[in-house]
Parts: sequence; structure tokens; C-alpha cells
Amino acid sequence: MAKRFNITGTCIPAKHYMADVNKKLQAILRMVEDGAYFTINRPRQYGKTTMLMGITQALNQKPGYLAIRISFEGIGDDVFEDEKRFCPTFLRQLSIRAQTITEEWSKWLLEQADEIQSLEELSNTISYWVKKTDLKVVILIDEVDKSSNNQLFLSFLGVLRQKYLNSQENLDTTFHSVILAGVHDVKSLKLRLRPNEEMKYNSPWNIATDFKVDLSLFPSEIKPMLEDYAAEKNVQMDTQAIAEHLFYYTSGYPFLVSKLCKMLDEELLPRAAEWKNEDIDLAVSQLVRETNTNFESLIKNLEHHEGLYHLVFSIAIEGNRIPFNIHLPDIALGVMYGVFAQSDQLRIHNRIYQEIIYNYMSLKMQTGLQGLDNYTFTNNYVLPGNQLDMSKLALRFQAFMKEQYSVKDRDFLERQGRLIFLAFLKPILNGSGFDFKEPQISEERRLDVAITFFNHKYIIELKIWRGEAAHEAGLQQLAAYLDLQGLQEGSLIIFDHKGVKNWNQEVYELAGKKIFAVWV
Repeated sequence: MAKRFNITGTCIPAKHYMADVNKKLQAILRMVEDGAYFTINRPRQYGKTTMLMGITQALNQKPGYLAIRISFEGIGDDVFEDEKRFCPTFLRQLSIRAQTITEEWSKWLLEQADEIQSLEELSNTISYWVKKTDLKVVILIDEVDKSSNNQLFLSFLGVLRQKYLNSQENLDTTFHSVILAGVHDVKSLKLRLRPNEEMKYNSPWNIATDFKVDLSLFPSEIKPMLEDYAAEKNVQMDTQAIAEHLFYYTSGYPFLVSKLCKMLDEELLPRAAEWKNEDIDLAVSQLVRETNTNFESLIKNLEHHEGLYHLVFSIAIEGNRIPFNIHLPDIALGVMYGVFAQSDQLRIHNRIYQEIIYNYMSLKMQTGLQGLDNYTFTNNYVLPGNQLDMSKLALRFQAFMKEQYSVKDRDFLERQGRLIFLAFLKPILNGSGFDFKEPQISEERRLDVAITFFNHKYIIELKIWRGEAAHEAGLQQLAAYLDLQGLQEGSLIIFDHKGVKNWNQEVYELAGKKIFAVWV
């Protein structure tokens, strides 16, 4: 059976093209060898389950180890209602997963499940089992989010914690290592202790070692996957360049890397003899127009957390520069859900998420703007050869904003200016084009918008007016960017929030480039 790129469930080497994550695996195995208890908390579809499988298989090939991986997904909520249900279920899960490794202990665990009815009895069973196996028993529990806000589950973690502490003093025998996996970090869970009681932080997992292995896929790890595919399908490609281009868009988010490759292989270039960087661009332009559970989760998390939404709006739309501080709850929440990347400056995790967020917020804006339809009829901007009249587009946006200033709150328009332009642009492109946004860290809060319309490319820059000196420097930067993109002309929209609106327009020629600017 031919391999394929996988975006759902566990990746299997015999069935799927896989990135080379061996260095990550070895780093985690060293933590296990040291007897660490830890949580792999990463966003959805970030390779956690596949990594757990790899850890389990590697440990079971090492002499002296017994690794068993279980999941609380799909076992029902009633299991967590009382100890009499939870304890037998836990042992049965261990028994089922142990069958392929050790039939003798699998049978024994199943027999004990019929007798154990309390956490105390479960603790004693664990001690007896681990001691009798004379092996380093490692337990891996996936999908702990299923039960992590449940008092009984946390009481179970408390048992493991106490056994761990006692084992350090040779007072008990317990698991050599315990690995929990889920979106949330169990060390900082909020739970409700009693009905009608406020949510409190109360985690018994403070024995856990910090998990610092980066599960993002870097170009050197993506490249072997592409080489495997190219060899099997006889497809020509510069695997290093393609890997770097995939990383450019995805920042190594595993789901997004595999999704783009899958789209090229199965939808866009199913019988192609070669992959090029432009093909990645095409896949990205199509992906951001689609919906999937990953993008739905991204939008849902923004909708359900007002503070996170406003923080994302501040950096993505308003261009504000905010230092990264993981101790701020909204930033920590954004990192946990994969919205933010961990860096010195707060930023959206990857360029594809940036596009999804821009599109989502601009669509919300588009539905609330009056009179937009009068300005966004595509044919008004199309020149012969399916080229866009970018000067006319900029002037018509200026006219639209001038009209809006007479009917809307000025502060609202200035705060939402860039988002209004993106909402203005979207219906003009209308499926025949794609606009990719690239925020630039600068005093002018620049946002470069690269537009592809049919086979033509255009650059339009949005920026805040910060005075003449900053403006001159910005023009030089835009000219250099146009040169990098191989273009002779570009457009500039300047949001002037100070003084009386002048609604000016200007044509600049510098470094062989022509730049048409309008003020709004």
C-alpha cells in the first residue's frame, strides 16, 4: 500500500510520510531514563499522540523497561464519578494495552480489576505489580484533558505524586516515569472542588519536570519526509528549499506542514513531475479559504476568550508591539492553544494562522460596514489582461473612508482602519485573487499586503503616519521590498490619525520604483 501524508490521528511509519523527529525522541527518552514525571502539553494536532507512540515503542525495545500507553478518550464520563468505577477501568486499560507486550501481566491486571474498588487499593496494586515485574514501568496517558477538571482524576494524580515522593525515600515502589499528554498543563489546572464553589487552582502535579522539547517541525526534520515522498513518487524537487518554504508559512506546526503536502499530493499536483516553491504558495492560498477542525478550533478559542481576542487584535490588526510574558494569563492561554509563538516579541504562531485571523476579523468588519458594496465591484478595477488598477483601488478606498467619516465615529475608523481596508479588498479579489499579509515590526506599524490576481502580483503597504523622517525611511523600505519581489510599482495607504484630514495623494519615484500614496 502506498504511503500518504497524514493529518488525522497517529502517524504510522509504514503508512505515512513522516518527519524525522528522532532528536526530539531521544531528548524525551533521556527524561524518562532520569525517572521524570512530566506533561506534554501542546495545541491540538501538534504530534503529541504520534510522539507518545514513538516513546512507547522505543522503551519497549530497551532491556529492563515496560512502557504502556493508554488514553482516557472515549471511555465515558461516568468512569470519573467514583473510585469504584475509575480504579477497575484504569487497570483494564493497562491490561488491554499490555496484551501485545506481556500476556502474563496483562492477565494479572485484568484479574485485579475485578477486585480493586478504591484509590488506596489501586496504589497497593501498583506497588505490588511494579515490584514483581522487576522492570522500569513507564505509564503514558493521552488526552488527559478529558478528565483534568475532575476531582477524582486529580485525586488519582495525588496518589501518584505521593508514591513518587515516597519512592525517593525508598518507602514505596511505583512507576519509573509517568507522562501525561494534552492541551492543558496539568500543573496549572483550574477545577471546581464542590458544586457552586468558585474555580480554584489546585494541582497535585507539582512534582512534574518542565517539558521543554520543541515539537515544531524544523526544515531539517521536514526534508527527510520530502525526500521519502520524492523517491517513492518519482517527483523532482529541491527538498531543502521546499522544506524551508513550508516552515516559512507554518513555523513548523505539524498539522499545517502535513496538510499543505497532502493538498499538493492529492488535490493540486497529483501527477506532477516536480514541486516548486510556487506550488507551496498555491496550496497556502487555497488552504486559507477552506475550513477544517484546526481552523475552527482557532476561531472558537478567540470567540470564547474575550481577553485573548483583544490581544490578538492588538498585535495583528493594530500592529502594536507587545513584549512576550508567559505569566500574563491571556498570553499563556494563547500559547497553550497555539495562537502565539514563544519569542521576545508577542506574535501570531505562524503566517497561515495570521491569514485565518485577518480573514475572520475582516469578514466580521465587512458585514458591519454600510455602503461597501458601492465600492467593491470587481470589474471597476480590472484592466485589459486581467490586471488590477491599484491606483484606482487606493483612491476608491480613500473615497470610501472619507464618506464613512461623515457617518461613523472617527475613533472607531482610525482604530479599525487596516481591518476596514482588508474588508474592502476581499470582495474585489472575489476568488480570482489572494492577498497575503506580512506585518513588519517598525515605528510606523507597517503591514505589507502582497496581492496575486490571476497571474499578476502587486504590493500595497498600510502604515501609520509617524512624521516626515519616518515616512522617508518607510519609502526606502518599500522600494527595497518591491525590488525583492521583482516589481516596479507599489501602492501606499497612510493612516494619518493626527490633526485635520487632508485626503492627499502623492506619486514618489525612488530607486527606480514608482510608489502611489494616499492619505486617509
